[in-house]
Amino acid sequence: MDWPHVSVVVINRNGRHSLEACLSSLQAQTYPDYEIILVDNASTDDSVSFIESRFPGVSMIKNETNLGFAGINRGILVAEGKYVAIINHDTRVDSNWLKALVEVAESSAEIGMCAPKILSLRDPSLIESVGLAIYPDAMARMRGWLEKDVGQYDEVQEILLPSGCAALYRKEMLDEVGLFDEDFFAYCEDVDLGLRGRLAGWKAVLAPSAVVYHHYSGYAGGYSPLKAFLVERNHLWVALKNFPVRILLLVPLYALWRHCLQLYAALAHRGSVGQFLKGASAVEGVLILVKAYLAAAWGIPRMLRKRRKIQAKKRVSEAEIAEWFKRYQLSAWQLVFTE
Repeated sequence: MDWPHVSVVVINRNGRHSLEACLSSLQAQTYPDYEIILVDNASTDDSVSFIESRFPGVSMIKNETNLGFAGINRGILVAEGKYVAIINHDTRVDSNWLKALVEVAESSAEIGMCAPKILSLRDPSLIESVGLAIYPDAMARMRGWLEKDVGQYDEVQEILLPSGCAALYRKEMLDEVGLFDEDFFAYCEDVDLGLRGRLAGWKAVLAPSAVVYHHYSGYAGGYSPLKAFLVERNHLWVALKNFPVRILLLVPLYALWRHCLQLYAALAHRGSVGQFLKGASAVEGVLILVKAYLAAAWGIPRMLRKRRKIQAKKRVSEAEIAEWFKRYQLSAWQLVFTE
């Protein structure tokens, strides 16, 4: 096989504690032709000096300010590979990770995205993600989240889209549909990019032999106010940019039902809302929600301009999109009560 050149782009923000494991595992890949580019998001720890001294072969881009996860775009823009593999700094990868991803991607020119099997770094017997599932208000969650890994996802299979924690993208697809939306800053930008790719006719596939170990939510904390705000704002932008009109019109109803369940979860101290309220008050939670919806509304004109460009490139039918929501749908109960 004539192995194509691959660009591995790592995003880092104050990740000095995890960079040794991450970069060492990336440099130990069995894949014969790849480069490593690290994008540093204005770290205030000694990440930059550590990388320069310990990993001089890693190309580094230093963002002057923290651009969030979308800051990884700076690395993608200089990537020279046929494929771009993105990965968080709080990961460790199997030595065959990159090779397994490319083998699957090269099996069909229609594949624009590949997801690895992501396992918990704390307990490698538990699955963190084998792609993403979606709720009809555009909230997404890891598919396979915290299931025991007993081989149930060990077949190459089509998925809705990969998690931005670790994924392989065909550069041709990125050139067509664009990179991560920098208005999002962090969270849901992988859902947005994946849906843009799917709408343009590209497929997403799971490569289960490509294994990643990840420390979940190392970027902004498991249930931080920042994460709550960004997720609530950004999922609305995802829907506005990508959803067909008939599904978009139902988003408020689905969101209302989710918020009703979240209220119950808060009172019962269950699920992710219950975890959030261990460190914040109910009043703070409501204020975050109001702030997020106001911010989302402020961005509507920008999102509508982006929507027009996305919809102009759509190559799939309404029936195909409806099938995605049926096949990869997440219930509100699963979304709210799974921690």
